[in-house]
Amino acid sequence: MRRVVVTGLGCLSPCGSDVPTTWAAVCAGRSGVGPITRFDTTGWRTRIAGEVKGFDPTALIDRRAGRRLELFQQYAVVAAEEALKDAGFTRGEPLGDRAGVYIGSGIGGVGEIAAGSLSVNARGEKGVGPFFIPRSLTNLAGGHLAIRWGMRGPSLCVSTACATGNHSIGEGARVIRAGDADVVIAGGSEGAICALGMAGFSVMRALSRNNDHPEGASRPFDRDRDGFVMGEGAGMLVLESLEHARARGARIYAELVGYGLNNDAHHITAPPPGHAGAARCMELALRSARMRPEEIDYINAHGTSTPRNDAEETVAIKAVFGDHARDLAISSTKSVMGHLLGAAGGVEAVVAVKTIAEGVVPPTANLDNPDPECDLDYVPGAARQEPVRAVLSNAFGFGGTNAVLVFRQLTSLKPAHDPG
Repeated sequence: MRRVVVTGLGCLSPCGSDVPTTWAAVCAGRSGVGPITRFDTTGWRTRIAGEVKGFDPTALIDRRAGRRLELFQQYAVVAAEEALKDAGFTRGEPLGDRAGVYIGSGIGGVGEIAAGSLSVNARGEKGVGPFFIPRSLTNLAGGHLAIRWGMRGPSLCVSTACATGNHSIGEGARVIRAGDADVVIAGGSEGAICALGMAGFSVMRALSRNNDHPEGASRPFDRDRDGFVMGEGAGMLVLESLEHARARGARIYAELVGYGLNNDAHHITAPPPGHAGAARCMELALRSARMRPEEIDYINAHGTSTPRNDAEETVAIKAVFGDHARDLAISSTKSVMGHLLGAAGGVEAVVAVKTIAEGVVPPTANLDNPDPECDLDYVPGAARQEPVRAVLSNAFGFGGTNAVLVFRQLTSLKPAHDPG
């Protein structure tokens, strides 16, 4: 099994159009949540979301080509271009047969599908454009990127709701470890802030209704949390085998040493009491990393700001980490950008890697009145400057699907093994 390292980072989010601006906002606890501008929300129960602001893809995608890409596909291409450039690659020569693409989305082109449905009902067949299907397909986010960079290696589109980003990264690492690729661009993208997407989650009573205070609406682990805030964006990692990265003199941010995945087999939306599936998944990730619980310094929690999820994740962390749970720094970056659904794991993986690279633990914003059931150290108020050697990043999705990643400072330790 070959070792897998992270050599490039890319993201855009409600907090920023790239990694530096997003990271700065996350560390400052500066929210990107605000009133929805995409459609008229008059009379809606929820009128706030974490929109990507001022997005202009034309620097990378010309206007004519851009019309062929739905918003989530544009987000994916822009974030991936940043990650590949950060890793030291220059577009021109194809990256070839040993370069793969593992980019997923939870909902994909829901905006295109909603608009197309209205148009076909009004005008029949003539109301649907020739790019309706390519703009709707979830796998076309990665497909466009593969074409742009000539990446002819393993390609897979994962769609596992809120665990999509973590699954994409973990599965991308598998093909490198197995020797089937040297480089993989992996992550998730989502652009579901449209009337249909918002309505679907609203009628489930899943969304916060704190419309008068949007910056404080996402409040993981807080007693007054009332639901998650919809977000959007994309987060990408460039993964490489250690040998390949060293051979080309690449900067290495961290090593991806652990990956766990499983299913609660309990309910389509709710976690089981004690969140045994999440606990088992964290244990699988630690076993994959060949690490003891006490070797983890920081957890980037799933922390959605929904009443049961935050409490059950707390129970799961205690079950896995025992006494060490009290020593862990834990935070949820959803507190400032909302829940990016299929993109959440990708963006949070970027944050996890930056935490190791910068030695800074980001805070959980809006944690003003801690829930008694959530009684661990969730880094309220302000970021902390402290060494971070290893990070565990959680992602739990609808359908009970769980995915956990472990990142560590690059060391000379033996390579991690695959849990599968």
